Amino acid sequence: MTRFFDLLFSFLGLILLIPVFLIIAIFILADSGTPVFFRQSRVGRGNRDFFLLKFRTMRSGAELGGSLTVGSSDSRITRTGLFLRKYKLDELPQLFNVLKGDMSLVGPRPEVRKYVDLYTPEQLSVLQLRPGITDYASLEYFSENELLGKAVDPEQTYIREIMPAKLALNRRYIENPGLGNYFLILIKTMLRIVR
Repeated sequence: MTRFFDLLFSFLGLILLIPVFLIIAIFILADSGTPVFFRQSRVGRGNRDFFLLKFRTMRSGAELGGSLTVGSSDSRITRTGLFLRKYKLDELPQLFNVLKGDMSLVGPRPEVRKYVDLYTPEQLSVLQLRPGITDYASLEYFSENELLGKAVDPEQTYIREIMPAKLALNRRYIENPGLGNYFLILIKTMLRIVR
């Protein structure tokens, strides 16, 4: 049943957000040129890779410097990118991923292969569901980039502390992926962004 709402909300969202997409694209082009979108390989349901779509918030080729971003002090992030990240607007193109079926609106956030390869057998259970745009871990770690920006070794902090904590939070949704939880997370996410 959640797939029906994924299709409905992502389709309606993309139609309604066309003007917003155009405005964001203009700002990205004016600030740092092309491309407007950024595609990155992530691990989805059944341990299969797919390409996640975002508005580009970093300078072209910046991903070669590592997949983690470390807050507003990360020099790879553009001026427009800082604004988009602050309000999570860079995530909007993932509605195309939802429409395609690679993702759901709600589910464990998809990770890059490098970190999935570090999962324990128990943690791999997150790959039973479609990955999502938002989940309990996204709400808890809404300012994850800022946390990493304060770490002495951001990558080790992510691997040893943040990633296991997020995967533990994912279990709350995996154990109860019904419509009640689905709508609760969507509402909490919208309220968090507005606040």
